[in-house]
Amino acid sequence: MVVDKKSFREELRRRIWDLMEERNIAAFPRPPHGRIPNFIGAEVAAARLASLDLFGRAKVVKVNPDSPQRRVRELVLRSGKLLIMPTPRISRGFLLLDPRKIPSWLYGEASTISGAFRLGRATHPEELPEVDLIVAGSVVVSLFGERLGKGEGYSELEYGILVEYGKASVDIPIVTTVHDVQVVDFHIDLEPWDFTVDYIITPTRTVKCEGEKRRPRGILWDHLDNDKISSIPLLKELAERRLQDFNLTSYE
Repeated sequence: MVVDKKSFREELRRRIWDLMEERNIAAFPRPPHGRIPNFIGAEVAAARLASLDLFGRAKVVKVNPDSPQRRVRELVLRSGKLLIMPTPRISRGFLLLDPRKIPSWLYGEASTISGAFRLGRATHPEELPEVDLIVAGSVVVSLFGERLGKGEGYSELEYGILVEYGKASVDIPIVTTVHDVQVVDFHIDLEPWDFTVDYIITPTRTVKCEGEKRRPRGILWDHLDNDKISSIPLLKELAERRLQDFNLTSYE
């Protein structure tokens, strides 16, 4: 039976979510379905990432706001690096957290979503420093670097926005931290907007991905509908600026 790309991707996500729940690998919040799944060993994977040279060299790190990367965000701050965290669904843009302006005993709190809002500063992408390293959450990732998030495309949009504003290059290192069961040894078909990761970090190993590197050069507007653009203020702002460049008055 021939299975189309979308159905295959959805089935692969479901299989991983089911497996993590059945094996009791998933951590709070549960069940893992419909989210970037938290997992037992996420703190070990975070420590493994923090021991890598590419982490040590980075001065500005962008990390997704999901639960399994909370410890990564804390280690970014404890390492004296600037942390950029997108707000959930990019609804309020990006938060910038400077460890020099946060008491060290609050780094753990600052690494949570609520704490980041309280202790960080909402910052327009034009005012963000250039990012040295991106840490992305994943539902599943292949040994070749192809990843799937939960299916809503926010990681790809966050990356695209940073590229559009000149705050991330298409050569920037991208890593993901996942449980070992989230790693597959076969190719995952990518959509045009998908990016690949350079390294996979699990609680037990560090994998350098050897597949073809894929990085969109910004937002792929032809693949976005007006509802998506309108729901994310930064996208709407970029769309309106783009239309002004073409002497148009509305993106609708």
